[in-house]
Amino acid sequence: MSCSLRPVGRAQRAPLERLTRATGLFRPEEVALAVELLDESLAGDDDYRFLGAYADDDLVGYACWGPTPGTQGTYDLYWIVVEPTWQGKGIGTQLLDAVEKALTADGCRLLVVETSSRADYAPTRTFYERRGYAQAARLPGYYAPADDLVIYLKDLVHGVLARTTA
Repeated sequence: MSCSLRPVGRAQRAPLERLTRATGLFRPEEVALAVELLDESLAGDDDYRFLGAYADDDLVGYACWGPTPGTQGTYDLYWIVVEPTWQGKGIGTQLLDAVEKALTADGCRLLVVETSSRADYAPTRTFYERRGYAQAARLPGYYAPADDLVIYLKDLVHGVLARTTA
């Protein structure tokens, strides 16, 4: 099922907060961070870009991304969030495809995704792996004991992660 994609505006601040909380994956401080990043974006900060997925005028998903400081053509994908009743209907893929196309058009070469190793994040990790993201690193106990940081990369120029050997 396809939704229309368009920017996330000030009117979606409360729906974005509810939507992020509704997933059940994010701690309260993470929900607050998502709202804070939206506020910064709406205030003109280009480090955070938002794209929403809408069913009619209802926000049912969003993506947030931005340039990685100190790099050439590397961006971080901070969030892809889809309302639980809309998950599994292609909304996350639609958002990710739109982000990748926008970044490719802007000359981005590498997209970085950070996620959790917790069992409830297994569908998230599978989502990225099925879309060509390669696990590049894992930092044990990063978020909390037994909750590792899992870092995925996608080379937007070559379509595969270019590895170098020393």
